[in-house]
Amino acid sequence: MTTSSMTVKPDAITDEVPFNKESRMKKWAPALIIGPAFIVVAVAMIPFFISIFYSLTDYRFTRPNFHFVGLRNYIRIFSSAAFWNSIKVTFVYAFFAVGIETLFGIMVAFLLNTENLMAKIFKPFLLMPLMIAPLISTLMWRLMMSPEFGVLNYFLSFFGQRYFPWTTSPDTAMLTVLLVDIWTFTPFIALLVLAGLKALPREPFEAAQVDGASRWFTFKSITLPLLTPYIAIAIVFRLVDSLRQFDIIFGMSKGGPGDTLMNFQVFGYTTTFTYGKPAEGLAYIIINWIIIYVISTYLVKFLTKVQKRNS
Repeated sequence: MTTSSMTVKPDAITDEVPFNKESRMKKWAPALIIGPAFIVVAVAMIPFFISIFYSLTDYRFTRPNFHFVGLRNYIRIFSSAAFWNSIKVTFVYAFFAVGIETLFGIMVAFLLNTENLMAKIFKPFLLMPLMIAPLISTLMWRLMMSPEFGVLNYFLSFFGQRYFPWTTSPDTAMLTVLLVDIWTFTPFIALLVLAGLKALPREPFEAAQVDGASRWFTFKSITLPLLTPYIAIAIVFRLVDSLRQFDIIFGMSKGGPGDTLMNFQVFGYTTTFTYGKPAEGLAYIIINWIIIYVISTYLVKFLTKVQKRNS
């Protein structure tokens, strides 16, 4: 009896040690995973709450002392015509930019979803606009649109249009910045849709081919529904980015001529650094954040429903 107990007890001890280590790892695993993310979020939220605080004051760069004024800045913004013009500019820009880029991106993705020579040549060039910072792309387009030495005006001269107004006219300013945005970000949507096309299962298409389905029926009933989650993801990212667009509009015309291109971000920047009223400028940016948050939350819920329906 004594001998058997002496042989069993060490085994029990050696079995117990790994069990305790594993249990401790399971106990601390959530903290190790969530802890760094919580620290990052907490640090990122500090400027956000500071911005909210200053938007509730009358702080100005020229005034060392400031006072808490509550919602007075927000009331002034909502009662101004400039705010509603910013609403119109922001949503018109986002609607046309995202709509045209989605259409062109899908077309480009389908054209490149082949293994022919032209597709292999153009695929590397598709990444080029994405590898250039939006502000650099804007300055490049601004030089090409220069009325003195711009290459675009030179080509337009062959069609009888030597001095196209571009951003100097309210009638063409929106078209100009949309052109730059479409050139810059259409490849982003095209790459997402192309990745979706490469990931589609082959079985439904083979079954449709065996049944003699037409190309239009296959696209409408199989390809498009399976691609919907990828297209929806691309639209969500581009819509959020378009609603807070700053680089292209500011780089091309600083929101002009007049207030033609004064969206939320540009107007908030101008109010802060040109007119020296950071409290009111921060209020503009926070309103912009609220709008983006509401729209993106709704789109994410819609995307979740689409994915569940197609799964």
